[in-house]
Amino acid sequence: MQMRIGFDVSQTGCLKAGCGYFADGLIRHLAEIDSENEYILYPTFGDGYWDPDWPDSTVQINKPNFRRGLGHHSYEDLRAFWTKPPADLESRLGQPDIVHANNFYCPVGLKHARLVYTLYDLAFLEYPDFTTEANRLICFNGVFHASLYADMIIAVSEYSRSHFLEIFPHYPPDRVVVVYGGSRFTRREDLAKPKNLAQLQPGQFWLNVGTLEPRKNHRRLLQAYARLKTHVGETFPLVLAGGKGWLMDDLDQLIERLELRQDIILLGYVDDTTLQWLYQNCFAFVYPSLFEGFGLPVLEAMNLGAPVIASNASALPEIIGSAGILVEPNDEVCIFRAMLALLCGEINPQELRARSILRAQQFSWEHTAWRVLDAYHAVVKKNKKGESVSASQT
Repeated sequence: MQMRIGFDVSQTGCLKAGCGYFADGLIRHLAEIDSENEYILYPTFGDGYWDPDWPDSTVQINKPNFRRGLGHHSYEDLRAFWTKPPADLESRLGQPDIVHANNFYCPVGLKHARLVYTLYDLAFLEYPDFTTEANRLICFNGVFHASLYADMIIAVSEYSRSHFLEIFPHYPPDRVVVVYGGSRFTRREDLAKPKNLAQLQPGQFWLNVGTLEPRKNHRRLLQAYARLKTHVGETFPLVLAGGKGWLMDDLDQLIERLELRQDIILLGYVDDTTLQWLYQNCFAFVYPSLFEGFGLPVLEAMNLGAPVIASNASALPEIIGSAGILVEPNDEVCIFRAMLALLCGEINPQELRARSILRAQQFSWEHTAWRVLDAYHAVVKKNKKGESVSASQT
């Protein structure tokens, strides 16, 4: 049966982070494998996220079975529409058979369309102090409504699936499907060094990638790095690549207090070409995040052959397997010792590079797209209560 799928691409703009990368990678690969079903892409979706550049920045697919759907011209229009959806909501959305929500917002009031909801993580419950009250409320409302109204949930890891079912035990477990993401990068030997990285030498810098927010644990990373520098005298610079998030206004003060001003390179948000060069050429990728629903930067780093030091918490061990060094994220000494072991050759960086590449080959966006397409077929065979539809109804 042919399906009409409404797909949220609201966070796929030029400053996309985790949610946006997942939606972007998924829809691009669905376009590669599916020429039969119709897709409507929603560039503005929900009342919690607004990209003023959405007409130009959000993903567009130039294929006959893809078209752009409803978009709002202002944040006020967006909030008015999604806060109190109109009675003809599904008509305004293009009469989809499925609506796939990807940015934590969960629509309510769908009468015909099956609702598929991407679940990333429940970090806002585990670490409520690590985000703003506004963001925490947006995330909680979205996941709570998904537990009530979603016809199927796409969890990005087994960890996220288990955590969700622990918090919301009323939700049917058989309607939570685990679908891993993939890396958008393919190794290139001809990749030139971007001009803005002139100060970096291949193989001679530590790398961390992620939005500057408390959950990413930059403070303990900086303290571990300072301890490493004190122990060995001199070491490679530490590069932090990621946009400014929240609750990290004291980062510069911490760098000054640790006397690391000459050692830390803050790049801010970087483009994909710059990011790929960093992954391919770092001495090691260090990611002691306190909580991850998946950990896309880790997978991307492994895919491009970076030795990885990462947290042993949440979903990260599930993604890394035995390919990297796992550390206790709350223990700066543990992070320091892992960095020292790699720097001094106690652990062979080349061996970790080989393990990274091998492990990353187990994840691919093409496989992800097929898994999601199978989930779409399964959910349209269920009614709005999750019960199988009889053959006469299909």
